[in-house]
Amino acid sequence: MSISARLVAASTLLSALAFPATAQTLPQTLPSKEQLANDNKLFVFWANKALKWEEPTEPVGIIGPIYFVGTKGLGVFLFATSEGHILMNTGMPSSGPMILDSIRKLGFSPKDIKVMINAHAHIDHAGAFAFMKKLTGAQVAIMQDDVAAMESGDRDDFKYRDDLAYEGVKVDRVLRDGDTVQLGEVLLTAYHTPGHTRGATTWIANLAVDGKAYVVAFPDGAGFNPGYRIAKDPSYPGIAEDYRKTHYRLEMIKPDIWLAQHNEYYDFEGKRKRAETEGVRAWADAEGYRRFVAGKKRAFEDQVDDELGAPSRSR
Repeated sequence: MSISARLVAASTLLSALAFPATAQTLPQTLPSKEQLANDNKLFVFWANKALKWEEPTEPVGIIGPIYFVGTKGLGVFLFATSEGHILMNTGMPSSGPMILDSIRKLGFSPKDIKVMINAHAHIDHAGAFAFMKKLTGAQVAIMQDDVAAMESGDRDDFKYRDDLAYEGVKVDRVLRDGDTVQLGEVLLTAYHTPGHTRGATTWIANLAVDGKAYVVAFPDGAGFNPGYRIAKDPSYPGIAEDYRKTHYRLEMIKPDIWLAQHNEYYDFEGKRKRAETEGVRAWADAEGYRRFVAGKKRAFEDQVDDELGAPSRSR
């Protein structure tokens, strides 16, 4: 395949994955968008490879009690409090030991994790929940529409079924829209933002750090993967309405800082580098959040237009 052809193919692959193409993520041979849509295992293989989901990276403090303890490609966050810790997400099934190492590097003990929460029930965010719960004994708190998926290891997912299954975990607390999770001085509010999964959850933390108030958002639910059907033969009844409600809700959130389940969404590496000299200011990105939500909404409308055979509204 020529360089130019590879660039076109890479663009097709990575736009299907909803990720930016870079020299580092350009593989030698690339599947088509149709292949990715029809082969779940192929999709996750290439996404994992291109975006380094299972490669370790150094942990870092973001703001106040919030620490990044994920991998090069996936966002996993620790909320450290005086009464123990909250862990958000666990990455892939292999990521458990990496997360433990990151937590220890920061000077915390994994055994102090009291609560585990999640963005949604797919393997790249929930894969190591069972591993972490066995080690810590933490309470698992999950949005009600993702409880069955978490407990089955996502075997009831509307798209992936057994193809991307992992070890399920017992859910201890069922969350509903607007519920809060509090430990020590950290209060997190869970908002139901379905679409990507039925129980996708956006989390909001309101912090006071050095005398200044911050709204920190962890948006979720607006992305869709190859093979999702929205308007024609929908992947599940009501999926289009779910996405539109999620877009509206995400538009209503006005965060000072936003973090995400996939690091490339919010330029994690760039912000981490700038934070070495700028501190918390490097993570503040209200405009980036608006662009992110607008981009997800635009991609959704393009998908609907494509399914219905209508001209794209964004071109």
